[in-house]
Amino acid sequence: MSTRIPTSVLLPTVSWTEACDEVAAQLGPDDELLVVHDDEDDPIADREQFPENVRLVTAGDPTGCSGKANAIDAGMEAARHDRIVWTDDDFHHPPDWLDRLQQDYAEHGPTTELPEFAGQDPLAVLLEPIYALGGTLGTYVGDHAWGGAVIFDRSDIDEAGFRSELRQTVSDDGLLGEYTDVTSVRRVRTVPIGGSLRQTLERHVRFNQIFTTHDPTAAKLSFGMLVAALVGCIVFPPLALALTGLTVGICAMFGVRRLSLLLTVPALAIAMPLGLYAIARDTFVWGGRRYRWHSKFDVEVLTE
Repeated sequence: MSTRIPTSVLLPTVSWTEACDEVAAQLGPDDELLVVHDDEDDPIADREQFPENVRLVTAGDPTGCSGKANAIDAGMEAARHDRIVWTDDDFHHPPDWLDRLQQDYAEHGPTTELPEFAGQDPLAVLLEPIYALGGTLGTYVGDHAWGGAVIFDRSDIDEAGFRSELRQTVSDDGLLGEYTDVTSVRRVRTVPIGGSLRQTLERHVRFNQIFTTHDPTAAKLSFGMLVAALVGCIVFPPLALALTGLTVGICAMFGVRRLSLLLTVPALAIAMPLGLYAIARDTFVWGGRRYRWHSKFDVEVLTE
């Protein structure tokens, strides 16, 4: 007899992907998968049949928040259970994925896995060391929630306050981390990113703006460390080899082994102007929508 807590898995997407099949196959008899999409123009709206315990939720177009935040809010409202899992449609979910998250919650409470971002265009590949240090290592060390694989309970947060602010902001997981303490586990999921120069630039702008908005002190400290590291590499060139070796070694602890990590110093060099560019940008594009993010709870959705 299963003792697993009934769980609602929220997966925002506009198309039925392999990830949807993977998660649906892991549902227990009392679990549910809520596939959350925007509107009836989405390809998934034409799908006639869904696996058992899978429901389609229509979120509608966002107003004053990102499409992702809007989808998560709609999913939270529609979810039947108190145990909640958020995930995405762009990475592989092995057969034990949901069971392991449930085990993690039993041991740690709110828990998140870690992303490993794999570039699909030259700039994205060059930036992989930055995302390994900031996205993988940073999420682990800081116990930050990653919306691709996070589990929590409604009782862990002030749900009314969280959902109210969620409808006014961009980053769903950035906000979740402000409402509950999350434990990160050393388990990495590979997420493809980029594909074109524009896609990579827009993602980099969004990542930087989320970081500086939700943790401005850490963002300033990180930029200062970046400048210091680059100056150190110029003044004392062997430091470049040491930094590269350190990055490779740290990432190996998470099972991340990519040749791009040998480009750590060039990645740090390009990250400085790209970071300034990201902060200077007035808008960014995410999921086919353009946003102007005036402040944490002041988001303007523009026509793309």
